[in-house]
Amino acid sequence: MPYPQNVAMATEVEDIIRAHGAVPATIAVLGGRARIGLTPDDLELLATAPDVAKASVRDLPYVMARGAHGATTVAATMRLAALAGIRVFVTGGLGGVHRGAPQSFDISADLVELAQTDVAVVSAGVKSILDIGLTLEHLETGGVPVIAYGTDEFPAFFSRSSGFAAPMRADSAEEIAAMMRVKWDLGIAGGLNIANPIPEADEIPVAEMDVVIDQALADMRALGITGKETTPYLLGRIVEISGGASLKANIALVENNARLGAAIAIAYAADPAR
Repeated sequence: MPYPQNVAMATEVEDIIRAHGAVPATIAVLGGRARIGLTPDDLELLATAPDVAKASVRDLPYVMARGAHGATTVAATMRLAALAGIRVFVTGGLGGVHRGAPQSFDISADLVELAQTDVAVVSAGVKSILDIGLTLEHLETGGVPVIAYGTDEFPAFFSRSSGFAAPMRADSAEEIAAMMRVKWDLGIAGGLNIANPIPEADEIPVAEMDVVIDQALADMRALGITGKETTPYLLGRIVEISGGASLKANIALVENNARLGAAIAIAYAADPAR
């Protein structure tokens, strides 16, 4: 997300969480230290510093040992949240199985982390640049509950529809909190994927979005971009091709996820045994 929209979005998300009665703790690595909760100056630094690494779990030792800055992926944020005792994490979209993965083996570490780290992750589904069907299969293999909120269809980030049925459905934060308790009380390790569709007024229809994504993918292949740089490039290119419409949708879905995440955190914390 470009500056200054990234800082404004992060600040607004924290305000939404506070307004709904929960406590935000934005996570990053700054100066080689894991930070659980950022000040306004920290957010500004993270958004503007020229040397901020994209840090997944494998990158944390490298980034931290060098005293560097790192913007943590879903996987790394989950790991740090779990170390801090945080059970609910809100993001935009989940990483997953990339298109063409049967040949490239390009599968996000987010899916690996969800299978082993005890954090519930609220997202607007997986990023629509990915292979959603294969991602759902991979989550099933990892034993990760995939719970769509208020819908029977798995959402596709910018769009409410993906064409894939949701494995599970919940219609309240209390239902989701109950699933979290049961899962971990049974000793079943790993997280939960809470798929929260973008509000209807803010979505970009899937047919319209597919044209934009196909163009961005073609441009990426022409440039020879691979590996961890694919997602940042694609999301940035999609903003350009869509004339900023995808950025507006991205902000709306993150804010929507913050509202649900706060409600889940409160419902989970309401159990006196927690």
